[in-house]
Amino acid sequence: MNKLFSKELDPGEKQGADRVAILIENILLNASFLHATDVHIEPTTLELEMRFRIDGVLVRLANLPLSLATKIVARLKFLANLLSYRQDVPQEGRINSDQSPANTEIRVSTFPTIHGERIALRLFTKQNCKLELTNLGLDPDILIKLNESLVERTGAILFTGPGGSGKTTSIYSCLSHMVRFDKNPRHIVTLEDPVEQVLEGVSQTQLTPGSGFDFAVGLRSLLRQDPEVILVGEIRDSETARVAIEASLSGHLLFSSLHAGSSCGVISRLLDMGIEPYLLTSSLRLILNQRLLRKLCPGCKGSGCVDCNQTGYKGRFILVEVMELTPQLSNAILQRADRTSLESIFINQGGKTLAHYALDAIKVGITSREEVVRMLGTSAFLAKNEVAL
Repeated sequence: MNKLFSKELDPGEKQGADRVAILIENILLNASFLHATDVHIEPTTLELEMRFRIDGVLVRLANLPLSLATKIVARLKFLANLLSYRQDVPQEGRINSDQSPANTEIRVSTFPTIHGERIALRLFTKQNCKLELTNLGLDPDILIKLNESLVERTGAILFTGPGGSGKTTSIYSCLSHMVRFDKNPRHIVTLEDPVEQVLEGVSQTQLTPGSGFDFAVGLRSLLRQDPEVILVGEIRDSETARVAIEASLSGHLLFSSLHAGSSCGVISRLLDMGIEPYLLTSSLRLILNQRLLRKLCPGCKGSGCVDCNQTGYKGRFILVEVMELTPQLSNAILQRADRTSLESIFINQGGKTLAHYALDAIKVGITSREEVVRMLGTSAFLAKNEVAL
């Protein structure tokens, strides 16, 4: 067990169910104290490995006795109302904040492995759920563009980036902003898989793809509910993309996310899904591509200290590139230009990429070159028209 946490994780003389309950309580308390977003508990050949995701990076915290594996899994399944006797299929559930010792809502996911069930916990605390646009740390120019788009009545605002890049938090902040500041309240509805946080003033729906209630089915039915603002949690397939784009053209402001490496990559992805170019040029209002990068620890500026657990980093900040469709970009889309061509037009027209913003962050000492390379790769700084570090 990691020496730094051995005292907190050690349940003392308690045995059996009491020992496991105290152990889990201490794990969750430590995770909350360290602002971890995830806890991974995974059985191996000899032990039970526990890691926390802190500032986007998995950190090994402890190695627990393998004999505790089935008891820990059983306890977490009980708290999340999962089937304890099913160990051969993945399961998902929630531990509500009133049941959590850290007063944190927790999403629980189990997954069978050859050594036993693996548990992944996603933590949602009040501290990391301040849903204010001004709290996101967006560049002032980007914040202005986003605010201007939020008052529109039609069109699509798409967010892209890898898992864990903060897309959901950004979208939730947009919806919360509209709930608070719209002079004439709009009917805001969501289709999510899963619902990550309850939003006041928003009608949210949890999808169940296994039963056939997926994004495409839900969206077609939802359009009969007279919505004005729609969140489709993720565009995953051609059918969802088509229905979503058509909805954004028929009197709805649509938010969604999808996986793509850049803002221009979103367009290429949608074209590959079979969306006609003229539909994209008519519907896309704003595309935002984002990442979360670690900040250099203010105490040691990267060398490592007690405050940052010797990592050199403490906290994260957001990098966002935003793209609006100019006439030149629209013409290129209509001609089915590839991603490289679209990116050249975007940059030549003064568009700032993630690499540009990253370079600015390095220059002012917010983060390091190593962190930027970890998140964006070296190719980001070698591409044509980019400024090399």
